[in-house]
Amino acid sequence: MYRFLLTPRWWGINVFAVLAIPFCIFMGSWQLSRFEDRVDTHHQQKDRSAEAKTAAARPLAELLPVDKVTSGRQATATGRYDTAHQLLVPDRELDQRRGFYVLTLLRTDGGKALPVVRGWLPGDADAPEDRAKVPAPPSGAVKVTGALQASENQGTDGVHAGGGLPAGQLGMISAASLVNIVPYDVYDAWITVTDAQAPLRAVPPTAAEGSGLDLKAFQNLGYTGEWFVFAGFVVFMWFRLFRREAEAARDVALGLVPEEGPDGADDGASGEQTKQTKQAERAERAEQAEQAAKVEQAEQAEQAEQAAKAPRP
Repeated sequence: MYRFLLTPRWWGINVFAVLAIPFCIFMGSWQLSRFEDRVDTHHQQKDRSAEAKTAAARPLAELLPVDKVTSGRQATATGRYDTAHQLLVPDRELDQRRGFYVLTLLRTDGGKALPVVRGWLPGDADAPEDRAKVPAPPSGAVKVTGALQASENQGTDGVHAGGGLPAGQLGMISAASLVNIVPYDVYDAWITVTDAQAPLRAVPPTAAEGSGLDLKAFQNLGYTGEWFVFAGFVVFMWFRLFRREAEAARDVALGLVPEEGPDGADDGASGEQTKQTKQAERAERAEQAEQAAKVEQAEQAEQAEQAAKAPRP
């Protein structure tokens, strides 16, 4: 009855199922491992953030380049503020209030400039009255201490990647954004000062990219479910096709072959009839066959009776 499994069509179906199911399970497991890695790095980042608050500040050069380990660490740098290139970073939120960062470039003793976020102010960076509240940076040689941060990118919250900002404003804190604004080299990192100058408020450091339970982490969890659902769907469809073919083979074995349409196509295989309709048709054909058998038996019995009553020569 199951000889249909050896047909070329079912060879293709079986090969597809054998390859698709392990692949879906592998992809689901891989996405789950990505989510678990995010959870682990989130806990590690929380531990590192707690340690960074109590750890002694280290020279900037010892913490570069910025990675998941050095992000958020306290760094120190000495130099002079470039008062001619103080920039405002608009549309940044702090405690659910909209405002802007005040960023000033620190010309370090090594020659490169370090972007320093001196603090945050509520208001609109385009409003003259709000810009007037920005305090002037300290003059002369200064030593700056703050949390080290990696350069922002287009996926960072609050970033204006499209440009079009007025002069004196910066949409994204990164060396790539500053290279066309200042005539000197800039570190591919920035710091947010620990003690902000009044009326500025210190900007808390953010977790390193890829180390927190952000939207991407939960996307990995969603993809995990999708891949396992795909694997289950392949199994379901294989058994559904197998059952339909087995029922058709059984009908053929019982002589209950479904009627063919004008084009010679099997109505049962076309998928147009429901399961209940097929069962009703099979029952009707079986009943007709049974009635025909009874009629034939009655005719044979009548013929035998007539033969018995006939006079013998």
